Amino acid sequence: MKIIIVGGVAGGASCAARLRRLDEKVEILMVERGPYVSYANCGLPYHVGGTIEQESSLLVATEQMFRALFTVDCRTSCEVVGIDAKLKTVELKNHLTGEVTTEKYDKLLLSPGSAPIRPPLPGIDLPGIFSVRTVPDARNIKAWLDRDVDRSVGNSFTGNDTISKPKQAVVVGGGFIGLEMVENFIERGLKVTLVEKLNQVMPPLDPEMARLVEGYLKKHGVNVELSDGVAGFRKSATGSLEVLTESGKAHPADIVVLAIGVRPETALAKMAGIEIGKLGGMRVDEQMRTSDQDIFAVGDAVEVKNFVTGEWALIPLAGPANRQGRIVADVIAGRNSRFRGTQGTSICKLFDAAIAQTGVSEKQLIGLGDTDYEKIYLYPNSHAGYYPGAKLLPMKVIFRKSSGLVLGAQILGEDGVPKRIDSFAMAIQMGCTIYDLEESELCYAPPYGTGKDPVNFAGMIAANILRGDMPVCHWDTLGNDFLLDVRNPPEIAAEAVPGAFNIPLPQLRARLDELPRDREIAVFCRSAQRSYYATRILLQNGFKVRNISGSMLSRSHRAGN
Repeated sequence: MKIIIVGGVAGGASCAARLRRLDEKVEILMVERGPYVSYANCGLPYHVGGTIEQESSLLVATEQMFRALFTVDCRTSCEVVGIDAKLKTVELKNHLTGEVTTEKYDKLLLSPGSAPIRPPLPGIDLPGIFSVRTVPDARNIKAWLDRDVDRSVGNSFTGNDTISKPKQAVVVGGGFIGLEMVENFIERGLKVTLVEKLNQVMPPLDPEMARLVEGYLKKHGVNVELSDGVAGFRKSATGSLEVLTESGKAHPADIVVLAIGVRPETALAKMAGIEIGKLGGMRVDEQMRTSDQDIFAVGDAVEVKNFVTGEWALIPLAGPANRQGRIVADVIAGRNSRFRGTQGTSICKLFDAAIAQTGVSEKQLIGLGDTDYEKIYLYPNSHAGYYPGAKLLPMKVIFRKSSGLVLGAQILGEDGVPKRIDSFAMAIQMGCTIYDLEESELCYAPPYGTGKDPVNFAGMIAANILRGDMPVCHWDTLGNDFLLDVRNPPEIAAEAVPGAFNIPLPQLRARLDELPRDREIAVFCRSAQRSYYATRILLQNGFKVRNISGSMLSRSHRAGN
């Protein structure tokens, strides 16, 4: 049997290595149109910033390694220029020699990845405007940043202009790559403007959680321009660039990075005549088969089912791509492996913090018309408060009202984020409920956590809601509620809520007669812990009361505040 794998990064490389481990006799040909196989494109921004110093560190495996260790016929700078699915052949062009050859296959795996979006805007091909997708991309950006003062170097440069070392950068797009490039430009001492057409950074997050990220960017000196798309680029009188926006602004830049997003590479799918889904990716089944039973597809270019909602999704992440490659190898080798779907578990480093999420967001559920959910906001310490370095962990957790099933989580913090998001991710994968989170036994020592871990806290708070022990509401759903503030006077002097009635928690039992019994009371404090105590007091004294989830901390970053 002969297997041809198109694409030697992530899914393709994983399939080749796994298939050889399962079958010593199968013939494997892996082709990659670029100069490298199995490189870490997720590390490109950190190579630009200097954290990963050597370019060679990005090369997880090499062409020679695949030949020597796995007896894979690995060909780089080799592109598929034709596929005949009926004859089961592919035409390959060697970009170094220009030679075109034809190869037959028994099974074909397409792992072409995705391409950066470069809209046909005026001036988009000016020198100094880059995308970040490949090792050569990162190399060109570094060369531009490191160029000499009086001359330009590299194929992208004019070679005639007298140009000073770059001091200002504009990053277009506030997703993962955009934020990573922002951080690394700041680390290199550049002034950075981030331009995002949407009204929030990190589009997968819910807006109120994205506002925390926005605030963190501004804290580190980033000029954040939201709700303003790029209209074009031009060269300024000084020889640098200007980024023109739809609102009429012109942002000066010595370097521009486009991180607008990616779209699936589907040229090969069209050659093979296989089905393309409504989202623009190749449609595959649970075993990663396309509409042609002898052609598989994995990675950024495929549509898969969202593990939580069951809807088709495009989620370009390295983890799912690698798992999909292994599954294809298993299936070809005769094993009954299946891809469960993806839940979009992801994390992004941003200066000293991390932004992470897993499962579905609230806005996804709203888009689907799904109302069977509740959300909570909590702000626990990342580890024991008495141990130095504890940080607040802003968390949003979404779960089913009907069953308590965990649906999603979003976390931003400077300590302990990966540990918690991975716990939520596994909980979702295993179909756990908030009651399972409540009872989860997680590791504890003062430098790493608390006796009740933040994941436990999330389960306990959510369980209190579903058991009726703590009716909950949110700032954006308040009606004619009587607002009760149980904070202490100095806190109110620092930040008051208009129209709220104050009774500090220690005085509450003695002042119950000051509260209305004919109106619903919405109670809050700083983080919703004291207001939870107040809620329990009021409920047991016959009042109609709800606790505002997250209290003042959630009010500070709620959408529209």
